[in-house]
Amino acid sequence: MKITLFSVDEANRALPAVRPALELLVKTKREHDRVLRQIDALTLALSGASPNNPDTRARRDLIERRRHLAEKIQRGVETIQARGCVVKDLERGLIDFYSVAGDRLIYLCWQLGESEVSHWHTLEGGFSSRQPLNRTELE
Repeated sequence: MKITLFSVDEANRALPAVRPALELLVKTKREHDRVLRQIDALTLALSGASPNNPDTRARRDLIERRRHLAEKIQRGVETIQARGCVVKDLERGLIDFYSVAGDRLIYLCWQLGESEVSHWHTLEGGFSSRQPLNRTELE
């Protein structure tokens, strides 16, 4: 796997292209989850039902819709990651950018709703270990 390193400025310049793609992914993931809940409910309701039951056909249609949405999510993640970003959490709309602070590899951390990249964390840490950026440490 090739790692693309970003400065804070480079990460911020990537946001106008990444933000709409991530917004669409978050929306698609929510729809996927809603469809999955519907499938689960129908699966329970259809226990012992005949294959000709109209709800059985509806369940098959939902399964196909879920498959289509999962493929769309996969393509969207691959598109964002092809830019060098790391998609971390589609619930939060969270992505990371590899960067270097001193002599260590870190993640610059950004989520939907934030105007710019303003946090970082170690590779081992996650969102809960985010810290505000100190730009002098990263330059």
